[in-house]
Amino acid sequence: MQTQQISIDNGVNVEAILGAREALTEAPEAAQFKWRATSEWVNGTHTRAHVENFFGLGEEHKHRQGFDYDTDHPEIFASEDNGSTPVEMVLVGLAGCLTAGVATVAQNRGIQLRSVKASLEAGMDIQGILGIDGDVRNGFDGVRVSFVIDADASQQDIEALVAQSQKRSAVFDIMSNPTDVHVDVSKG
Repeated sequence: MQTQQISIDNGVNVEAILGAREALTEAPEAAQFKWRATSEWVNGTHTRAHVENFFGLGEEHKHRQGFDYDTDHPEIFASEDNGSTPVEMVLVGLAGCLTAGVATVAQNRGIQLRSVKASLEAGMDIQGILGIDGDVRNGFDGVRVSFVIDADASQQDIEALVAQSQKRSAVFDIMSNPTDVHVDVSKG
């Protein structure tokens, strides 16, 4: 009988991740990270944000390049529609975090992915943010994430990938648990 070795490659370096996990278990102070973004108002409801530096592993780091993000509101809100709305950017962050988790968990479990597609939808009653009704919440009333995953695995194994991704997702945690946000203001 001949055994065929199948190589799984979802583009995730699991060995490096497991090595980092082991190292950070021994040095938990190095696991303290600070993620940063800056932004500047452009005009109207248009803002440009920039991400470049972060702190982790006990020191400052820089991405290989800076990343810029434009946020705005659609024309139906009498805006210029120069970028996604900030709430859509939140959905983008959730999609990216969960999908990265699926790929990482699949690689660790020896599951070859062929495609991972996610559709996200969040409801919002804008009467709150417009000041029409002070009892209406300003944020999402719920978020629905739907995955379509093609992989060399059973439906049960694919569902387990997504469940583990949710369990380890920073953005899923941020959105599903209260997070303290402090705002400081100074005159420029």
